[in-house]
Amino acid sequence: MEAVHDHIQRGNISFWILFPEKYILKQLLLSVLRLCSNVLFSSAQVASEAGVRMGGAVSAGEDNDDLIDNLKEAYYIRSDLVERAFRAIDRADYYLDEYRDNAYKDLAWRHGNIHLSAPCIYSEVMEALDLHPGLSFLNLGSGTGYLSTMVGLILGPFGVNHGIELHADVIEYAYQKLDSFIKTSDSFDKFEFCEPSFVVGNCLEIPPESRQYDRVYCGAGVQKEHEDYMKNLLKVGGILVMPLEEKLTKITRTGLNSWETKKIISVSFAPLMLPKHSTNGKPKTVPLPKYEVRTLQELARICIRHTLRVTTDGADSQSRGRGSSFSVGRGLAVAGLHKYGPRFKRRRVHRRHCNALVLATRQVVASSGIGPAPLDSNNNQGGRAEDEEEVGERDMRRHMRGSRRPGRGAGGVVEEEETVEEEDEEEEQEEEKETGELLRPQPAVNVLRERILGLPLPEPLKMYLLYYREK
Repeated sequence: MEAVHDHIQRGNISFWILFPEKYILKQLLLSVLRLCSNVLFSSAQVASEAGVRMGGAVSAGEDNDDLIDNLKEAYYIRSDLVERAFRAIDRADYYLDEYRDNAYKDLAWRHGNIHLSAPCIYSEVMEALDLHPGLSFLNLGSGTGYLSTMVGLILGPFGVNHGIELHADVIEYAYQKLDSFIKTSDSFDKFEFCEPSFVVGNCLEIPPESRQYDRVYCGAGVQKEHEDYMKNLLKVGGILVMPLEEKLTKITRTGLNSWETKKIISVSFAPLMLPKHSTNGKPKTVPLPKYEVRTLQELARICIRHTLRVTTDGADSQSRGRGSSFSVGRGLAVAGLHKYGPRFKRRRVHRRHCNALVLATRQVVASSGIGPAPLDSNNNQGGRAEDEEEVGERDMRRHMRGSRRPGRGAGGVVEEEETVEEEDEEEEQEEEKETGELLRPQPAVNVLRERILGLPLPEPLKMYLLYYREK
């Protein structure tokens, strides 16, 4: 037996000639091992992509803002416009009440015909569409209207926001959610909104002579044979985002017959429903929502609200979005779109500038890899409102606390983002004790609403300017 084992280990050819059945067995074993290895490797690949296909790519949040923070940290949300839109609309508002506990998980959700994609998928779609005010947008498979409503916050009042949905009950659900957003959402008055319009029908039955759009999104899996059909819905220079053969794909129309294609991420979508033919054998057509010119009364409401908002924002209006003087609103902390107020935002900015703390004899030197921050409109560096004396006192307090903590030698360099956050919390508690005031953001005041109510106009006209919002 020892001799046989030795022959096997050395792979002696004469042994396999003497025992051919052993050679066959060895080859079978090697084939099984290779097969198992390939299966395990493929399973690992599928598992790595499953988080993006079905969601679960980021941690669940405690609330909508927490979910957006997680999407930003994972780099799914990369632009300010997209972040503002996501923060303005609570994802849980589009869930049925009994399922709201699952709203802040990065997972798709379906109940009957009602469906929402995972937040990471919507983030990639919004970023890929490259939206800005005044564009026309078509949502194929508009569903609950969650995506269309976020898009409308960026398009502004002079954009076009159309959707087509296969199920009539989902269209009814979408209009209910849209009406609730306009009447009750705190975010509505912070934006100039392009209200979406939906029609019932199959998106593969759009007449060929229909208008083309600047941006198109399809929320169902598209097969290769329908790719050209989707492309023809685009204007030259437009962008189409759709799941094409298990890949979320961005297609840009660069000319009448030229295109640029980019694969974004692997996804898994239900396929498009094929059209049902009528009794005479011809497919029916589904007209898209009509493009209606706004009435003079509607234009006056838009202009009055815009004027009041601009005078409210002051100098902040100079840095608004591109493409139109009617843009999407103010900065996140100023507009109250983030759970933290301006004070907390300044602290985060300050922490980003302080990359390392150099502990020396009885002093802390804040060193940074970048040059001095540019002056803002108030001649403050880096957006900080603290003066030099306050900064010096804070650094001294940090040093005194740090000198009492073990494991910190003089002259050592410490990378300590979490420690700095803890120290900031301690500072806030100390300041609260000294001033007797809580350093928490106060409830935001809807200045636009207050200005409209203060106008010398009849009450019916004021309510019209407020879109009949009771809140």
